[in-house]
Amino acid sequence: MLNFSAISLPGFLIRRITLAFSTIPDFTDWLVAAMLALVYTLIALSVGFWSGFLKVDVQTSRRTIVGVLLGCLLSPGITEELWFRVLMLPHPFEKASGLMLWLWGCASLAVFVVYHPLNALTFYPVGRSTFMNPVFLLLAAILGVACSLAYLQSGSIWPAVAIHWLAVTGWLLLLGGYRRLYG
Repeated sequence: MLNFSAISLPGFLIRRITLAFSTIPDFTDWLVAAMLALVYTLIALSVGFWSGFLKVDVQTSRRTIVGVLLGCLLSPGITEELWFRVLMLPHPFEKASGLMLWLWGCASLAVFVVYHPLNALTFYPVGRSTFMNPVFLLLAAILGVACSLAYLQSGSIWPAVAIHWLAVTGWLLLLGGYRRLYG
């Protein structure tokens, strides 16, 4: 168990960030991430097509494709995983109890889901109808669970970033997300 009295909060969070970015995932970590991504994809496609939220709509502009691939790595990939997983969830070095993992996991997931409509109401109004759509919020919640499990299992930000990046780029470039957000 980590002794919180021996370390300041900023020092503690810097340690979490440093460990999350510097921990190199092993084969098992990537295998778990791939399985989580596959399960998420199956659920998202089923729910998304059944509800009409997803539609096949392939982006063909090279500029759009490159912009989405690179842009989504930074945001939402790295930035959201940093905020909602690395800073909020106990890192494996903390040896948190199952109850603490559960509580922080639920809090992180709730903040992650609520963040999207709040973002649409404040900084990203073009996304309002999408980010308040119940299907989008359900899929975001399931994605948050997958990313949390990948992070907690590996102690590395990179498997969670990969899952998040794949989900968002796939949605934007192949499944109508780009048109939904940008017209």
